[in-house]
Amino acid sequence: EVEVTESGGGLAQAGGSLRLSCTALGFNHDGSDIGWYRQAPGNECELFSSMRRDGTTYYEERVKGRFTISRDNAKNTAYLEMGSLKPEDTGGYYCGAGSAGHSLPRLILCRVKRYNVAGWGQGTQVTVSS
Repeated sequence: EVEVTESGGGLAQAGGSLRLSCTALGFNHDGSDIGWYRQAPGNECELFSSMRRDGTTYYEERVKGRFTISRDNAKNTAYLEMGSLKPEDTGGYYCGAGSAGHSLPRLILCRVKRYNVAGWGQGTQVTVSS
């Protein structure tokens, strides 16, 4: 079973930065995607950044140029560097570990395992003050 642990998050001022970490154990890092979701109303999670198994990255337009995703497979960990933070970045953030051979879904109920999501982090709150 995939076990995912998040760290980081917290409180930042607008224009500041935060770093989120996501450590996934029991996870096929070389053959799977990993990504970051933000919780939307109705407990839906929306993918805003991911790194595919081949190293290609995806960013939602609203975070492009401000956030950077990376992964260190030797450490079983993915990172999200969040810069130029805005108050509208405030929210709950979840790390999703994809199932081998499948792309992460763009929209999914938070923390629900499906055929394409093998594990979820516990979530972390990011609060950006103006």
